[in-house]
Amino acid sequence: MLVRHPLHDDWGLGQVQSRIGQRVTVNFEHAGKVVIDGARVELRLVIGPER
Repeated sequence: MLVRHPLHDDWGLGQVQSRIGQRVTVNFEHAGKVVIDGARVELRLVIGPER
């Protein structure tokens, strides 16, 4: 699943690696691996080609 962080557009496109409860691990193009609290941040789902 491809996502973007709503407050950090500069992180680029992220690929969800795992989700355990509300903890979502995402590997972003320009920020690397980040663990996000899904209860506090609503990631934007990327559908279709976006680069």
